[in-house]
Amino acid sequence: SGKQVITATQMLDSMINHPRPTRAETTDVANAIYQGTSAIMLSGETAAGMYPVEALRTMVKIAVRIEQSIDYAENFRKSKRIEDPDVTTAISHATCMTALDLKAKAILTVTVTGRTPKMISKYRPGCLIAGCCVSEQVCRQLSLAWGVQPMLVKEEYSSEILCLRAIEAAKKYKFVDDSDTIVFTAGVPLGKPGGTNLIRACVVGDF
Repeated sequence: SGKQVITATQMLDSMINHPRPTRAETTDVANAIYQGTSAIMLSGETAAGMYPVEALRTMVKIAVRIEQSIDYAENFRKSKRIEDPDVTTAISHATCMTALDLKAKAILTVTVTGRTPKMISKYRPGCLIAGCCVSEQVCRQLSLAWGVQPMLVKEEYSSEILCLRAIEAAKKYKFVDDSDTIVFTAGVPLGKPGGTNLIRACVVGDF
C-alpha cells in the first residue's frame, strides 16, 4: 500500500543517562532497518537525555551501516508478483525494474499527491528517489518515505519543462550529475492526481 512505518519509543533508552547504547538496543535498531521500517525515531533520548547528540549520531551510524549491507536489488528480484495492480502501482513497479536494469543513480518522480514516490519507495529500489512536488505540504509528507528526497519545484504545464525543472533541482541538490543515468516518471497530462502513466530513462547530460 506504500504506507509509512515509523519505529520509535525507547530505541536507545539507556542513552538518556549513558553515552553508549546497550547491545540489545543496537540490535533493535538494526532489526528495524532489516525489516524495512520507513523511519526510526528518537524521543526521550533527545528530548530529555544527557547525550542527545551522541544518541542521534549512534542511531545514524547503525542505520547507515545496516543499509549498506542490504542487497536491495536481490530483494526486489525476489519480491512477489503484483496481483491486480492499478496503473500507478504497475508504473511504480516497472520504474524500479528499469532503474535496477540500468543501474540508475536516481528515480525522479513528479507528484501531485505524493502517492507515486511512496509506491516506488515501497519496492525499495536501492537508489535515491527524488520526489518533485509542487506543494509544500506534500513535500513535508514525503520526508518520512523510505529513500525519498523531496524537492519543491515550480508548477509547469509542459511535461518537457517540468522534466527539465526536476533534473535541474536534482543537480542543484547534488543528487545527480551529467554522467548519471536516471529514470523519470510522471503523469501526462500534468497535475492529475493518480495519473502516473509515463516512464522515461536518460543520461542527465543528454536531456
